[in-house]
Amino acid sequence: MPIRWSALRLSTALDEVEALVSQAEPFLAQARQKANEARAIPNLPQYMNGSLVRLIYSIERIKAVRLDIASVRRSIPEGALELESRTQNQAKLM
Repeated sequence: MPIRWSALRLSTALDEVEALVSQAEPFLAQARQKANEARAIPNLPQYMNGSLVRLIYSIERIKAVRLDIASVRRSIPEGALELESRTQNQAKLM
């Protein structure tokens, strides 16, 4: 049964999302470093340290974003991209 949505457009969108995530990673690494430095402030209350730990955890979730992108890619039916590419190429030739 053919799919009604465009696997090719989805793949292109995922490529764009992945590119943006790649651009954001250096900034997030800097943010993680600054948050770690903030944890070293002398006499920092424990509740502030806990909040900073949660912040660092949230920043590190960028790895989960990459895993989610890969999961969406794996969900694209096998052969759908190739079939759609061939169909579009044939339509262009006509």
